[in-house]
Amino acid sequence: MTAKLLMIQGTSSGAGKSTLVIALCRIFSDMGYKVCPFKAQNMTSNFYVLKEKKSIKLMARIQAVQAVAARIEPDIRMNPILLRPLGNEVSEIILGGLKNLRLSAEQYYSRFVLQKGFPKVLQDLESLRKDNDLIVIEGAGSPAEINLSQYDIANMVLAEKTNSNVILVADIERGGCFASIVGTIKLLPSRQRKYVKGVIINKFLGQKSILTKGIISVEKMTRKKVLGVITKTEFDIPNEDSLDQKRSKSSYTKRYLEEQIDSVAHTVKNNIDIQYLLNVLKMK
Repeated sequence: MTAKLLMIQGTSSGAGKSTLVIALCRIFSDMGYKVCPFKAQNMTSNFYVLKEKKSIKLMARIQAVQAVAARIEPDIRMNPILLRPLGNEVSEIILGGLKNLRLSAEQYYSRFVLQKGFPKVLQDLESLRKDNDLIVIEGAGSPAEINLSQYDIANMVLAEKTNSNVILVADIERGGCFASIVGTIKLLPSRQRKYVKGVIINKFLGQKSILTKGIISVEKMTRKKVLGVITKTEFDIPNEDSLDQKRSKSSYTKRYLEEQIDSVAHTVKNNIDIQYLLNVLKMK
């Protein structure tokens, strides 16, 4: 078994990548596929604790929630690199769930991310591919951070290395949605644009018909299909992004979390072209 790869990247932080991965994990699980979430590199202080034999390992809480959405147990391989911000541009590096060292941002990029981090990411992803039909990969921030693109192992560096199918999600609520879509794609090197298979517009309130002209223009300029416009809905799922204004609870009952996941999945499924995704992934 070698799982197909679907990567959700965003035009910005807070675009809805984590939530979309949650929804897609549940949607594909409902369709009978063995699906698993993955995020190469995550910066957060919201941890999930995994007890493995005699060791305790840490992974991002949101990847554990995504595992629930996929109806599988959280696995440390789902989040190979975890960065815990300590302040003053220093982070604690947690590799494979274990505390590793403390590095400044400059040290992380110059001597860790490509030398030690990326090989671990590829190893864990390949291991998960052997056990699943589909891996839904969450990107980080935006792939258009051109000052750091050579180190961006959570986005296009990974997509290019693994030949992943990328869907770009944009937050229309903050404004500038069409510009962010076109700008993000145009800033990617031409060799990487081919991995972007489509775009999703997220968090829309209003009559969708007023977006038609803009969508047609974006599709013409980028040559990428807009898969759908997701209506903004209220839900209560643990968040990880510092830009999220929503405060999540410290704990959730399993039943409550399942209800919230199903609600998000229902909204996403009704607002995007799932058949298009199946065709792109070449899944039966």
